[in-house]
Amino acid sequence: MKAEEGAIVSLAEISEIVELADVAEMATLTTALPEADRPSGRRHPLPRRQEPDRERAVAAVAELLHALGRDTTDVNLRETPRRVADAFIEMLTPREFAMTTFPNDEGYDELVVVRDIPFHSLCEHHLLPFQGVAHVGYLPGERILGLSKLARTVEHFARNLQVQERLTRQTADWLQTQLAPRGVGVVIEAEHLCMSLRGAKSSGSRTRTMTLLGAVKEDRRTREEFFTLCGLPA
Repeated sequence: MKAEEGAIVSLAEISEIVELADVAEMATLTTALPEADRPSGRRHPLPRRQEPDRERAVAAVAELLHALGRDTTDVNLRETPRRVADAFIEMLTPREFAMTTFPNDEGYDELVVVRDIPFHSLCEHHLLPFQGVAHVGYLPGERILGLSKLARTVEHFARNLQVQERLTRQTADWLQTQLAPRGVGVVIEAEHLCMSLRGAKSSGSRTRTMTLLGAVKEDRRTREEFFTLCGLPA
């Protein structure tokens, strides 16, 4: 829906405009096909996302600046609403990629771990960034996937209005649902600017969250090996 000419868009609508449909997204995560129905090289479509309304976003940023006592006719602020709106849209739009899995013909049965995957996201409470690294691993079952897809999966869920706990869980659940491995482990470490620049002002502090599924959670040896490969204390 486009904003009517002359309409004032409230600050609260910034989140509404750019927020992506988490409920529909998580519903899609539960639709994996049975193994018997999966052909070699099967693609796993990622959840569809709601398109942002750029015009309304620009108007909302302009209204925010007015509410903060800033003059958007000033030469230095004239293009700021557009720039801010475009920045938010960019940060909340993941790159498209094909999530393709392949048969584990070699019967590989040890952990596959990609560590120190850089990412950035936006805190849904303050619209301030949090960024850090993710460590993602899985214990293959009958299918495997390209290593880059682990990083792309993190990015897909990170480019949203997020909390770190949900980001960790969504990444692990997606891999578990689509890949059907014997286990999944996801650890995320990040610094939150909403905590560093305001409030407690704890600059440099990092938050660690984790989700362990299947054998990575239930088998002590596998769990300790996962943490060791991630460079974390077991």
